[in-house]
Amino acid sequence: MSFLDTINQANALIIGASQGIGLGFVRKLLQDDRITQIYATYRQPETATELIALAEEHPDKLTCLVTDITEESQIELCTQKIRKDVDKLHLVVNCVGILHDSTLQPEKSLRHINSENLLRYFQINSLGSILFAKHLLPLFKHKEPSVFASISAKVGSIGDNRLGGWYGYRASKAALNMLMKTAAIEYKRSSPKTIVVTLHPGTTDTRLSQPFQKNVPPEKLFSVQRTVNQLMDVIENLKDNDSGEFFSWDGSQLPW
Repeated sequence: MSFLDTINQANALIIGASQGIGLGFVRKLLQDDRITQIYATYRQPETATELIALAEEHPDKLTCLVTDITEESQIELCTQKIRKDVDKLHLVVNCVGILHDSTLQPEKSLRHINSENLLRYFQINSLGSILFAKHLLPLFKHKEPSVFASISAKVGSIGDNRLGGWYGYRASKAALNMLMKTAAIEYKRSSPKTIVVTLHPGTTDTRLSQPFQKNVPPEKLFSVQRTVNQLMDVIENLKDNDSGEFFSWDGSQLPW
């Protein structure tokens, strides 16, 4: 039985829900009768048109919150707004991540590294989750089971690194894993019913992976819907002693 089946009215927060996997989670949870309230964050209205349209279609279930996860003050304000509505959360999934954009490209060698890009990778891929863990803790301090999951990446596994390259992305995801592993230990003391995990979604057909899809076999390139379904299966089958661990989309545990 899933932990969601044991809760009368479950509340969820999807961080980074404007597109890709985050938007996919919102779509799936809107169809899930076990979820009463969904909160979804986005950074820019112009890239969140589908999410905002969903909120207009489901005003009683979906609330959108503008939040830049690189600003702790905005994270704090976001959690304060949620606490005005509800006193507990049962599912939080942080889907925010960056691999490339118009000014940022994964490094192929040491000569491509610069401190500004490294800091940006860490600020977005690592720090957002731990700052949310800090500010969301009061909403997890209840007696019902809950899960706080952050989307990581297999390339953030130090033990699995055979190819090198992608310094900033790899290191920022490894840092995310360590930060959330450490948070899981503290949560176990202060919010013992919360399971904290990091998840590798597999290669998903999103804007993040598009420039790198040509080397991915078709059967290993997942649709957003398939990725979300697989990750929800992993989330719903977590056990208490899984807190602090790093799981792949198929439920297997990944090396640090």
